[in-house]
Amino acid sequence: MKKIIAGVDIGNSSTEVAVAQLEEGYVKFLSQHLVKTTGIKGTTDNVKGICTALKEAAKKASISLNDIELIRLNDAVPVIGDLAMDLISETIITESSMIGHNPDTPGGAGMGIGITVLIDKLSTLEEKEQEYIVVIPKEFDYEWAAYQINKTEQNGITITGAIVQKDDGVLIHNRLTKKIPIVDEVSLIDKVPLNKLAAIEVALPGYVIRTLSNPYGLSTVFELDPDQTKQIALVAKALVGNRSAVVILTPQGELVERKIEAGRVILQGANKQELEVSINDGAESIMGIYEKLGTLQDVKGETGTNVGGMFNGLRHDLAQLTGQPAQEIMISDFLAVDAVIPTTISGAIAGELSMESGVALASMVKTDKVPIQKVASLLEEKIGINVEIGGIEADMAIRGALTTPGTRKPIVILDMGGGSTDAALMNEAGKITSIHLAGAGDMVTMLINSELALENKELAEKIKKNPLGKVLSLFHMQLEDGTILFSNTPFPPHTFGKVLIREENELTPLPNILSMEKVRDIRRSAKRRVFVTNSLRALKRVIPTGNLKHLSFVVMLGGSALDFEIPQMITEELGKYGIVAGFANIRGTEGPRNAVATGLILSSVRKEVAQ
Repeated sequence: MKKIIAGVDIGNSSTEVAVAQLEEGYVKFLSQHLVKTTGIKGTTDNVKGICTALKEAAKKASISLNDIELIRLNDAVPVIGDLAMDLISETIITESSMIGHNPDTPGGAGMGIGITVLIDKLSTLEEKEQEYIVVIPKEFDYEWAAYQINKTEQNGITITGAIVQKDDGVLIHNRLTKKIPIVDEVSLIDKVPLNKLAAIEVALPGYVIRTLSNPYGLSTVFELDPDQTKQIALVAKALVGNRSAVVILTPQGELVERKIEAGRVILQGANKQELEVSINDGAESIMGIYEKLGTLQDVKGETGTNVGGMFNGLRHDLAQLTGQPAQEIMISDFLAVDAVIPTTISGAIAGELSMESGVALASMVKTDKVPIQKVASLLEEKIGINVEIGGIEADMAIRGALTTPGTRKPIVILDMGGGSTDAALMNEAGKITSIHLAGAGDMVTMLINSELALENKELAEKIKKNPLGKVLSLFHMQLEDGTILFSNTPFPPHTFGKVLIREENELTPLPNILSMEKVRDIRRSAKRRVFVTNSLRALKRVIPTGNLKHLSFVVMLGGSALDFEIPQMITEELGKYGIVAGFANIRGTEGPRNAVATGLILSSVRKEVAQ
């Protein structure tokens, strides 16, 4: 008797479906489809995406949705990533305001020190011994502004620099009789303190500022004592690498100091064993303490600290999604990696950030089967088809992986998705040992977004998935490996001189402040910190001896196995242990995709035959 069933794999990033026809123990796969996961994995928001994927898969198979008699879901466990900052939640400046952004075209070059004054107040200045820096809001025309500065200079008043709201730096500079450094594109110019001592510095094209990015340079300019120099050091740090900057001395006490410590992580093991480690000790120390603990029961953060707030927020969010009390939600695994976190500086008036050391944490939450059972019940109610929850993801993945040509038992798989990295070992007798660890593609995206200070997860995701290039002329582009790509058609004008993300059918320019080398280094570093670290961690846990040298073959699965760099990184690392590693080709047609959905169908067949 023929029977059509569907396997549904709910992932953190995507939901995959496979549809197959069963007849007397034989399986004929009819279609598959993939959609973006709706909501957080393992919650009722997933139903919308599942329905879309099922309808599309049914259409591809030339059947009606109602022809499907059984749907098997993976046992989806929510995984959430978050960042815990090191040392501080906001960088504290008590002695200065600052502007340190990099406008594309600042005017002039050099250094200027003086008292800040509005452009329309220049005519009232009388003190010829004093030097001034003029502030020019957007309502003032560049020609009129240049005329006023020239006229003031003719009257014997010294103007040493200008701060401009519009993109008029070069236009004003070209009209000045005495050239001065000009920083333009300062959007929040109304926040620039007036009648305060300020220093402005603009470097020549291709160079960076030297004095204002040096704490001792700032100390010299503003005649600071050692304690004040220590306070202003974070300003200098935030300005390193800029072509232009302004620092303005403000009265002490104008900004209030407030610090929140990063805090300690409290790991709870079996028999009420507890170990503590400070976030400030870094990821290596945190994971070292984790290894000493053995079996993890739960993780908590020190109350009143950054990491405490992070874990409490994670539990609160999941409590709302799953309907479980927050105190009953346990963290079953986490991955800590060192990160660089952009931190807003109090006193900054052009959005400056200080790049602070930090630790990124991806956490996996242990829940009962209630959340995924709710998904199954709601799906069954919505489409009127029987729904059941299949086995553990890694177990299903290994069954799917065995459909790859050239594989056999014993086999070890690495399933690398958006939120988790799973490993499973099936021995010759068919016994499966599996592990489910936090940290995968979403964490890499989070690190890229943070360390490049993008504040744009969509752009960070594109950077993660695609190589880079830089357009050098109408018809040629330099690729990130140094080779030159020639084009038969001219590149679009908006790409000239830009670092680009090279998608299949699109070129996405990146902000000018990002060099190709920096973006590539951070992208590759983030992938190594997450995937190479987690792959070794997962494989060691599924091998009975814990020794990687006892492994021979590893098959990579999941969306991240399609990445243009990650499989090579893991293959290179595992090669040190004499392990042959490569990505799967599920059913000989699907590449590393669809393993879990395929496994859910195959495990159902074996179950029916056994009955």
